[in-house]
Parts: sequence; structure tokens; C-alpha cells
Amino acid sequence: MSDFRRAHRVTIADVAREAGVSRTTVSHALSGQGKVNAATRAKVKEVAERLNYRPSARARSLRSGKSQTLALLSSMPAAVSAGPSQLGFFTELAMGCARTALLEGYVFVLAPPTEAANPVDLLDIDGAILLEPTVDDPLAEALRDRGIPYVTIDGPSSRAGDDALTSDEAGPARASTASTGADSKWSIDLHHRGTAQLLLDHLLAQGATQPALLVSRSQRGAQIAAREVYAETAAARGFAPLIAEADETSGEDGAFAAAEELLAEHPDIDAVFAPIDTFATGAVRAAQKSGRTVGEDLLIATRYDGLRARTSNPPLTAVDLGLEAISSAAVEMLVTVLDGDHFSNAAAALDSDTESVALDGGDAKPAAMDESGSASSAGSSGPVLVVRESTAGPSPDRNKDGA
Repeated sequence: MSDFRRAHRVTIADVAREAGVSRTTVSHALSGQGKVNAATRAKVKEVAERLNYRPSARARSLRSGKSQTLALLSSMPAAVSAGPSQLGFFTELAMGCARTALLEGYVFVLAPPTEAANPVDLLDIDGAILLEPTVDDPLAEALRDRGIPYVTIDGPSSRAGDDALTSDEAGPARASTASTGADSKWSIDLHHRGTAQLLLDHLLAQGATQPALLVSRSQRGAQIAAREVYAETAAARGFAPLIAEADETSGEDGAFAAAEELLAEHPDIDAVFAPIDTFATGAVRAAQKSGRTVGEDLLIATRYDGLRARTSNPPLTAVDLGLEAISSAAVEMLVTVLDGDHFSNAAAALDSDTESVALDGGDAKPAAMDESGSASSAGSSGPVLVVRESTAGPSPDRNKDGA
């Protein structure tokens, strides 16, 4: 038998007996439901506070038919989201979501990407946040079939239609009235275009004249944006567009093979932009096998400044995406949807609490970080460039020696 004695938990019956009212009156007084006069309501609240009464979450759930639980879901294959990547992007978003959800009165569960089962069938949730779904995402379809409201972080609808605002126009949080495929009309912008432009501009500023693009064959937002921005930049800056593709399910090994072939066919490539961090480390392996020196005669950059980018050898230049603001905005939007507020009220509430960074010609510019990760300018929650060894360029000593 345990040595710990279970302390008596004050129940609604204890409050009712002390206040001299029925349990129903206590419930109505504390929940704001029903008709209870002001004096009785005040007395019940005083007694509940004095007795340190805490309503049972289980009982409240049974009465309301709600679980007070939200979830973060992703259909990204484990080959590109597991390992160091899983400990970075997905987990960082989940922690930010959990903190905001708790403040909103919800618990938050994390459903890691898995190919073994559909997590929607196993979860008792009121709503979900779906991370970067594809147009015909199976998790979106499952949520819709079960009637579970959901918000996407960069879903197809955030990139479709004239009604969808850009990150520069609305900041990282906004609601779109456009809807495509299986996606929700409620979506948070992840700054994919601005981030891709930021990284490509950095590679070119570091001296690259023939950057290449390494992307997956999926139709996820980061990959679409990377292709578009890369093509536009190639046309504007006058370099030949060279693109290597790999399946998401092939992970780092697939990216390694694609990058190895691309580098062999085009030895003049001096930089690689790989939005998926797993693909970027595959490119590092391919470069090293081909005799290239990453950070000197081949620059490599990736989208997310997570564990994989930081622990790569050499460490990878990447972007701090401002996931704290993204995760908080996603939960706030989802709670607003669950509360049944109108679109305009939700958008206004979110915009008032969210900072944005102008990435394409606005007054505000993304801050740059040095190799230690310290920001040279602060005050923004938007994308921030983190420069590391993988894009350092030839050292002055090597240039001096004519190497």
C-alpha cells in the first residue's frame, strides 16, 4: 500500500452544503449558466474560493460533451520528420501550442507522424492544428469526416485564391476565405516565400553564381514556394535554374542520391538551397563524397534552424521561423473557431497580437544572426537568418594564397 495518503478533494457537494444551496445552483453560479441572483452567485464563489474548490475536468467534459483537448497533427513522412528533425520543428511548434492552449483552458496533445495508424481515429479532441498538409491530405479528410474543426499551419488554402493574403500583408496569422481540396479555410502563414527569398539572396550575396535547388516532389507549401522563388530569382539574376528532386519518403538517402547526381552533371554549381533539413544534410553528404568543401567551394542553406541544422558538420545556415508566434497564433485562431466567432472577429483579434516582418521590399527587414546565433537586430517575431559555417565562403587566407 502506498505511504501517501490521498488528500480529500473538495467536491461540488461540499460547496453546496457550506453555501446552503443545491449542487445545481453551485454549478450555475460558477459556470455563468442558468438564472442565479447576484447575491447567491457571490456567496457561492466566496465559499468555493475559501474551500479551494476546483471543478472536475472529467465531470465538466461529461456535461459539456467536450474534451477540452486540442492536437497537433502532421502527415509529413517519418523519413523527413523523425530523428533530429522531429526533435526540432514539430516539437518546437507543439511546445508553443501547448503553452497557449493551457492559457485558453485546453490541454494539448502531440500526435507524431506515423504510417502505422490514423491518429484521428484514436484521439478524443475538440479541434486540431494540421501542419503543412498537402492538397488531398488524409488527416484533413479524416478530421472533416468526423466533424472536427481544424486550423492549418500553411495549408493549401493559405496559398490559393485572390482572397488569401501574403505574409507581408497580414503577418504570420490570418484567416483566408479561400478553400481548396481537403483544407480548412483557417490557416496560418509560415512565410515560405519570404524565407526562400531570404536564403537565396544570402547565397548570392556570399558570392554564389550558380545556386541549385533540392526539393521534394510533394505539393507542400515550402516546396511550392521554393520552386517559385527560385525560378523568379534565376530569371532576375541571370543564372540557369538547376533543380534536383527526391521523394519525401526517401529521406536523407534519397536527397543524397539526387544531390550527388546533380553535382556530377553540373560541376559549376556553387550553392544548394534545400528547404527540408533532412535533404540539406543529404546534400552535405553528397558534396563531401564528391570532394567539395561545404562552406567554401559549395554553400548549403536550409529553411529551419533546428537541431539537424545545428548539429550538421558543418553547421547549416538556416532561418529562425518565429515558431513561438506561429504556434500561439494557430491555437488562438482554433479557439476562436471553436467559440464560433465570425471570421472578421477572429482575424482582428489575431492581427492585433501578432508582429510581422516585411520580407519583400517593406520597411522592416529580417534580422541576421552570426554563427553563435545571436541576433544583430532584434524586436521581431518574423523569420530571422542564422548564418553558420555552411555558407561562410572561401576564407581570406585561402584567397590570399591563391588556393
